[in-house]
Amino acid sequence: MTHRLFMLDVPENTAIAAVAKDVPGVEVDKLGPYFVIASEEPVVIDRRATGARHAVWYSCVGGLDGCRIAQWDKDALRLERR
Repeated sequence: MTHRLFMLDVPENTAIAAVAKDVPGVEVDKLGPYFVIASEEPVVIDRRATGARHAVWYSCVGGLDGCRIAQWDKDALRLERR
């Protein structure tokens, strides 16, 4: 079962979606005003690779479907299946 993270499509989040797209097994699409980051496997997005400042990083998640946040700190955002 695919799990998904929804993130508002705003300029501040574009770099996060771009880094997520390069993670093996991850697909990044759009649904309305959201980026949709989807995968069958756990996903790890490195914050430093995105260049996101802490305020942007900690406000980027708009919703989850079928997954939970296992890590969301200054280093990475890790999603795992529920």
